[in-house]
Amino acid sequence: MPKNFVITGSTRGIGHGIADSLLARGHGVVISGRSQSSVDAAVESLTAAAVAGGGKAHGIACDITQRAQLQALWDGAIEALGRVDVWVNNAGISNRRQRVGELLEADVRQVAETDLLGMMHATQIAMRGMVTQGSGTIYNMEGFGSSGMTTPGMSLYGSSKFALTYFNKCMIAEARGTPLKICYLSPGIVVTDLLRQDMAGTSGEDWERTKRVYNILADRVETVTPFLADGIATEQPNGARVAWLTSAKAAGRFMGALFHKRQLLTDADRPSA
Repeated sequence: MPKNFVITGSTRGIGHGIADSLLARGHGVVISGRSQSSVDAAVESLTAAAVAGGGKAHGIACDITQRAQLQALWDGAIEALGRVDVWVNNAGISNRRQRVGELLEADVRQVAETDLLGMMHATQIAMRGMVTQGSGTIYNMEGFGSSGMTTPGMSLYGSSKFALTYFNKCMIAEARGTPLKICYLSPGIVVTDLLRQDMAGTSGEDWERTKRVYNILADRVETVTPFLADGIATEQPNGARVAWLTSAKAAGRFMGALFHKRQLLTDADRPSA
C-alpha cells in the first residue's frame, strides 16, 4: 500500500537517497531543502525513479530554522498529497571538528538552531497535523552522540543528537495510547557532505584514526538508503528504531577488518579546513 512521506533535507545525501528508493517503490514524497532551486533540481533528478516505480515527487522549499516555513511545508504536503503518513526529520548540519574553546559563535548558533530546535519545531508541527488527520509516524534522525558516545572535537554536533534522544524518549511516552508514533532512524556512518564537513577539522593522528574507523564502519548513500526506505515504509510500533549499523554489525565489521580491508576513504578524501 503506497504511503505519503515528507523528508526534510532531501535535496542531497541520505534524505535524497531515501526519497529515491521510496519513489521507486511507488510512494508519494515531498522533497524539501532550503532553496527552491535546489528543491527543483532534486525533484528533476528523482524523475526517473518516480516514473519507474509509479511514485509521485513534489518539492517545497523550507528552512527548518523558520517555524512558519515548517508549517508551510506541512500545509503544502497536505495540499499535494492529501495526507502525510510519515514525516522524517532528516535535515541537519555539522561544523568542522573543533575543541570547545575554539568553537565559533556562528557554528554554535547554527547547529543548535538546525539540528535541535528545527527538529523540535518540525516534530511539533507534524505531530499536531497527524493528530488532526487521525494517524501518522514521525522519524527523528540519530547521529553521533545519540548513544552518549563522545569524541574530542564533536561536542557541538554530538550534544544536539544526545538531546534529540532525550526529546524522542519524552515524545514516545507522550504518544502512547494515541494514533501517533514517534520513532528513530539510524543510518550509521554514511559518506556524505555532512561527514566531509566534520572531517575538515581533523589532522595528523586524528585524521588517521578517523580514516581507519570510517573505513571499517562507514557506507555509501546508495548502500544504506534502500534499507532505510524499506524500514520506514513498513508499519512500525511506537518507539521503533530503524537502524542500519547495529552493534552486532559493527562488531562483525571490526572482526572482518582483520582479514579484509575496506577503502571508502583515502588521504585524497580529506577535505581542507
